[in-house]
Amino acid sequence: VPQNNEKLQESPCIFALTPRQVELIRNSRELQPGVKSVQVVLRICYTDTSSPQEDQYPPNIAVKVNHSYCSVPGYYPSNKPGVEPKRPCRPINLTHLMYLSAATNRITVTWGNYGKSYSVGLYLVRQMTSAELLQRLKTIGIKHPELCKALVKEKLRLDPDSEIATTGVRVSLICPLVKMRLSVPCRAETCAHLQCFDAVFYLQMNEKKPTWMCPVCDKPAPYDQLIIDGLLSKILTECEDADEIEYLVDGSWCPIRAEKERSCSPQCPILVLGSSDVNGLLATPNGNGENGKAPADVVDLTLDSSSSEEDEEEDEEEDEDDEGPQPKRRCSYEKGLVSAC
Repeated sequence: VPQNNEKLQESPCIFALTPRQVELIRNSRELQPGVKSVQVVLRICYTDTSSPQEDQYPPNIAVKVNHSYCSVPGYYPSNKPGVEPKRPCRPINLTHLMYLSAATNRITVTWGNYGKSYSVGLYLVRQMTSAELLQRLKTIGIKHPELCKALVKEKLRLDPDSEIATTGVRVSLICPLVKMRLSVPCRAETCAHLQCFDAVFYLQMNEKKPTWMCPVCDKPAPYDQLIIDGLLSKILTECEDADEIEYLVDGSWCPIRAEKERSCSPQCPILVLGSSDVNGLLATPNGNGENGKAPADVVDLTLDSSSSEEDEEEDEEEDEDDEGPQPKRRCSYEKGLVSAC
């Protein structure tokens, strides 16, 4: 809280580590040179006891540990015009500037006084990597397939207030984060949707830039609320040739391939005249022919044989009588593909 009317305030804090805490820090492994996995971190938030508070830095913050200033996360530049840069209010690691002994440590927080009061806390934490969190999630966070199946049935249960009955719901097997096939299908237990995202990429992204927001519904999805969908994990191993499935009202599922197959089928049939192969299939026309053979001819199916003979007779009559009126002549096609439509 402000101690005077000055715009910049200084709030000191003096504390000492216990021998047990010093031992934990010293014996912890290094995540990178100079960065221990067991850390003392500083967290700041608004003083508000009505609800849990997110980390929030005061304006013009500076943190001094003993005789050295500690680096504070800076602002993220915004790509949108007119939008101010955002500052990620992460916990501040003080471990490398502290006395790892019985000596007391002095922390001074300098902050801007603009009518707000703040609470500050020091925490002893263990920082874990995304790989460690993934292994932990695979061990304790898998939801049984039968429980997931019951959830599907509940989602598709007929609502008496609705006039339209839902017969199925589609779920993509592609991760919305990286547009790749799911490997560890995951979602928050608080999410209302069945769509999953990939736990591997989700944890890696939050390791670099922690937001813990669901990429499907854009609602909070913290680590302790994540579950691995056991039913979708089973489906991924059984359905390797489809990118989407549909859950049915009885909890069963079926792959969705029809749309992809229809989009690949030709709209107009093409008849190829030529020698067939040993299996009785028509030879495929190409520029060079197959096995050195001449490319097969393709005919227009809209023309019948009688019309072709009449055209030939009309051409002969035109040659004999040059003084008569000239009838319209059908345009001759070159060899190659001719549309049958």
